[in-house]
Amino acid sequence: MAARLSPMGLRVPIHRLRGVAIGERVRIATDVILETAYPEWISIGNDVQLGVRTIVLADIHALRPQFSSAEEQQNYISVRIEDDVNIGPGCIVLPHVTIGRGSVVTAGSVVTRAVPPMTMVRGNPAEPVARLGIPLSGDTKMKEFMRALKPV
Repeated sequence: MAARLSPMGLRVPIHRLRGVAIGERVRIATDVILETAYPEWISIGNDVQLGVRTIVLADIHALRPQFSSAEEQQNYISVRIEDDVNIGPGCIVLPHVTIGRGSVVTAGSVVTRAVPPMTMVRGNPAEPVARLGIPLSGDTKMKEFMRALKPV
């Protein structure tokens, strides 16, 4: 709860303390929920942006994997968000998903399966709508980003 409502500069360190693996230059907006029961099952790369009220679930009881050892459970990653990913506001990311490097998940989308690198997805369930020519980062010019989009 503290991470959800704390100032921007404290959110990442609090989630790291909870066990979420988080890279560098990650921005987590307000009211973001990262898995409450198994935060260590989430891996977030570098230069990732998570929009307001995004929810990332790494565990749904009925879909929980069966582990053969404690070591296997300790090293398990359910949700992997790779480098340079931009997730818009109000998105839901479900367990057993990888969001590939440089991808964009548009506002309100529900990610139920893997997203290929450099792909824009939208909807419920999220479907590819475009291939990206460049990642959408904090210093990307919108005009340049839009020119590099190729519809699917």
